[in-house]
Amino acid sequence: MSLTASLDDASVTAAPGVETAVPLRILNSGSTVEEYRFEVIGACAAWSAVEPAALSLYPGDSRTVSLVLRPPRDSTVLAGQTPFGIRVVPTSEQGATVVPEGRVTVLPFTETTAELVPRGSNGAWRGRHQIAVDNRGNAPATVRLETRSGTERARVSFESDTLRIEPGRAEFGKVRVRPAKRMWRGTPITHPFQVVATPEVAEGQEPAAPVVLDGAYQQDPILPRWLPRALITTAVLLIALVGLWYALLRPAVKSAAREAITPEAVRSAAAADKSRTQDPDQGTSAGTGTGADGSSAGASSGAGGGAAKPSPSPGDGASAGASDGAGAAAPTSAQVQVRDSVGGGANTSTALRVPAGRTFQLTDIVVQNPQGDAGTLVVSSGRDTPVLRLALENFRDSDYHFVTPILVPARGKVTMTVDCRKVGKPVNAPPPSRCAESLFLGGTMRADTAD
Repeated sequence: MSLTASLDDASVTAAPGVETAVPLRILNSGSTVEEYRFEVIGACAAWSAVEPAALSLYPGDSRTVSLVLRPPRDSTVLAGQTPFGIRVVPTSEQGATVVPEGRVTVLPFTETTAELVPRGSNGAWRGRHQIAVDNRGNAPATVRLETRSGTERARVSFESDTLRIEPGRAEFGKVRVRPAKRMWRGTPITHPFQVVATPEVAEGQEPAAPVVLDGAYQQDPILPRWLPRALITTAVLLIALVGLWYALLRPAVKSAAREAITPEAVRSAAAADKSRTQDPDQGTSAGTGTGADGSSAGASSGAGGGAAKPSPSPGDGASAGASDGAGAAAPTSAQVQVRDSVGGGANTSTALRVPAGRTFQLTDIVVQNPQGDAGTLVVSSGRDTPVLRLALENFRDSDYHFVTPILVPARGKVTMTVDCRKVGKPVNAPPPSRCAESLFLGGTMRADTAD
């Protein structure tokens, strides 16, 4: 090989925003004049270059070029070690490439900005703000939050007085301002305050300047200024309505009541009263009487206060019980789970079979897709009559309630059919191999009545 390349220092330290040069010695040990080109490889290639980019050497000559490192002062280049290499390519003999390697350590720097949102708040009980802190450095930053209240009549606190922020990210902290005393009435009071965000730096780094933010909280009275005026207006309006009632509406109601009492209404009321007074007499006369043998059994019955009641016959009671049993309806529920594999065709399961001589009144349906599967789900009743046709990807839990029940005749059945197209992925659980859906239905089962 007619090329020798070596770095004077294989490990170098670079500060963000500062240019650092690393010497690279090139020796042409061949017998001809050769030109060499240089390429920086590795993560630092975007902010590094070799100067000059090409070099020509006579046989036996050696020269030094410089690897210039220019890490930017922002969060795109993180602090820490980064390996790199310099590819030295001879123009006439590209197969004889040499790649000296090294490591560059980018030093950390801290730079933060902050903003108080909103700068001013108002309220009767408290004020709410947020402090947004941006980390524009190249290393994680810890920011301490402090407050400086401009008055002793308000207390400023944080949900957390420390924020941990990654490079190039922003974090928010909640700021609460509470007045020391409540104010029921009066003029609003403004409480100024300051929030100080101080970044913590590692030992050996330059201290970062704290960010001071000004804010204000306006304490409003608990009772608004318009409340007394509204109460007075409401009282005056109520008094006016009461006066209107006694002055105009109440006499008109009395006059309408008098006009409604016509002679026809009086005669009708008297006839109704007379009929009510005659009903007890008729009942008493019907209850008195004598028997066929001249005894006073009927009279004694009337004196007892009423006629004798006939006892019901056994046949009547049996027929009444049969009619009640024929119309009785019993609450009924059922459930079923269907599992189906992808590409294997639809899978159907029966949730409920209606026995002979019965009719099922379907009123409630609940379907569940806990895995988040994709495909189709069909609920059928009777003779494969579709009741619901759903896409699995549109729901996880869904329920349906029918005001008019769906009738499933005797020997009919309620089924659920699942056609799986894609198996879902439950959270924090191993992935399943098949789709799994559940059906719960409810209603009443009644006996069929013969015509």
